[in-house]
Amino acid sequence: MAEMKTILRTFRLGRLYGVAAACLAAGSLYGCKDFLTQSANPQGTLDATTLSNKAGVEGNLIATYRALDWNGPVGGNWGNAASNWIWGSVASDDANKGSEASDQPGIDPVEFYDWGAAGAQGELNDKWRGMYEGVSRANATLRLLKTVVANAPTTITPTEANGIQGEATFLRARYHHEAWRMWGAIPYFREDDTDFRKANLSKAEALAEIIKDLDAAIGLLPATPRNGNKGRVTSWTAKAYKGRVLMDAGQFAAALTVLREVKASNVYSLETSYDKVWTGFSDYANGPETVLAYQASANDGAPDGNNANYGERLNLPHSGSHFSCCGFHQPSFTFVNLFQTDPVSGLPLAIVNTPAGQPVLPSGTWNNIDAELAATCPQVGVPYDCVSTATMSLDPRLDWTVGRDGVPYKDWGAHAPAWIRSETYGGPYSPKKNAHEKASNAESTVGWTNTQLNSVNIHLLRYADVLLLLAEAEIEAGGAAGLENARTIVNDIRTRAGVKAQGPGLDRATIAVALTDPTITWAKYKVGLYTTPFASQAQAREIVRTERQLELGMEGQRLFDLRRYNITTPNYFENTLNAYIAKEKSVKRLQKLTQAQTVATKHEEYPIPQTQIDLTKASGGAGLTQNPGW
Repeated sequence: MAEMKTILRTFRLGRLYGVAAACLAAGSLYGCKDFLTQSANPQGTLDATTLSNKAGVEGNLIATYRALDWNGPVGGNWGNAASNWIWGSVASDDANKGSEASDQPGIDPVEFYDWGAAGAQGELNDKWRGMYEGVSRANATLRLLKTVVANAPTTITPTEANGIQGEATFLRARYHHEAWRMWGAIPYFREDDTDFRKANLSKAEALAEIIKDLDAAIGLLPATPRNGNKGRVTSWTAKAYKGRVLMDAGQFAAALTVLREVKASNVYSLETSYDKVWTGFSDYANGPETVLAYQASANDGAPDGNNANYGERLNLPHSGSHFSCCGFHQPSFTFVNLFQTDPVSGLPLAIVNTPAGQPVLPSGTWNNIDAELAATCPQVGVPYDCVSTATMSLDPRLDWTVGRDGVPYKDWGAHAPAWIRSETYGGPYSPKKNAHEKASNAESTVGWTNTQLNSVNIHLLRYADVLLLLAEAEIEAGGAAGLENARTIVNDIRTRAGVKAQGPGLDRATIAVALTDPTITWAKYKVGLYTTPFASQAQAREIVRTERQLELGMEGQRLFDLRRYNITTPNYFENTLNAYIAKEKSVKRLQKLTQAQTVATKHEEYPIPQTQIDLTKASGGAGLTQNPGW
């Protein structure tokens, strides 16, 4: 069955890929050098007339999907990565910027919560441009569709038209929701808008527009991917995504109804083992757990490789490794410590050692190890103290998520100190989920530092995320049965976590092995289940919140989760991050965080880029209003 990434690499001359996507996006005059060429002489230009046909409509729609990740000069670079690694992970307790101070310094003030600083403003502006470029492409698709249906009604069938409209409407909602999660009060653009200088809607008004578009998409989309193309959104994608939006808004009862429907549909299921979730193996791509993903495409004919995982390319081990660069997005000490489990029960030590119903804060005793957790510790204090995990009880998801010294890094050999760019700046750990396996052949053969580029799909919403959102909704709105329903969900997630662990990685067959495999010498993996009912709503919240970080860590969700927790637990966001800063800036960890600001109410929304405020007020426009405190 053809997949969306196949479409991304084959739609050219009546098909589309790479820079062609940017050219088609606006549906108005673009003259793109070397596009639609078979020789040195241009074959034509693209304008609304040229694109007013079925191929043009479909091309614009693919260009709208393409904007899910970094998108060249219209969307900046790392600030517009599909995974939100800067905004959801580095700005949380999952990770720090990593690398070294002199590389990509604009990310430093994001990590230090100094979001009004010039560098952070540049990254924020890239994110804003990327989201509204996606909105623009969705609206261009809808305008073209209306033109073609009106002028040549037989070229696109009503069923096809509904599918195209549904996909574009969903993507418009998705881009606006990303902006809403970042900034709250945002402008909302539809296909008939003609002036970009609109004022913000309130946060509640913008939310209502997002839900309106999602409801429209649900009504238009088929239940299975259009044309059989995996990667296209369906009515179930839109329903699951609506559940996320409702949870972000604190509309728990409404979310419970939607998320229960998604679960009962049996359209999605958990992968059989955790190693199949983030992977370069093509036979696992778009598996049963995928709800929405950026379809990364390597070796598709694009000479620069940029249709691959461009937004993630910095986030691999540095020059001592096969990947050669660049050592960003390094897991924090706090995050790594969270994966300790009780050696008897196999439950998270953070839960076992926290009084029932109390917040699991980084200041807890579970986070008292200030040393690197490595397979073996031949050296101490170079530059960190070290604790061997050879006999330590750990959740196996740690070693699918984090590169640690002495532990196999998929099938690339053991992670080593030489793989880290600057340990004193970023710590001893590497990100791992977005890395491809050597045996997968997912690595790009072209592009700058091609060893960084791969076709690992970037999950934007996966079923484990949906299930854990449902568990939250059950706790908040599920009544007497809700706590037990939530316990069942958490146990399902933990059962899957215990199926396979990182193995020696000598070949494909030994990358993932049983937890008790005798070749494992770097940990004693143990994942237990919650065998007794949750004692209270407060305890259930902490268990689910901890499980979300263990399951979804380093996937760009954490900061947005912490903000959502403020709805039911006031100041949870601020208290967690301030405790993290206090712990992590220890002389034994990352002293650079002594530069971090105190996290306060204003950090519950990112500041709107000043550049965008100025642009929207030009020539008498209504203009955007800055978020409070910035």
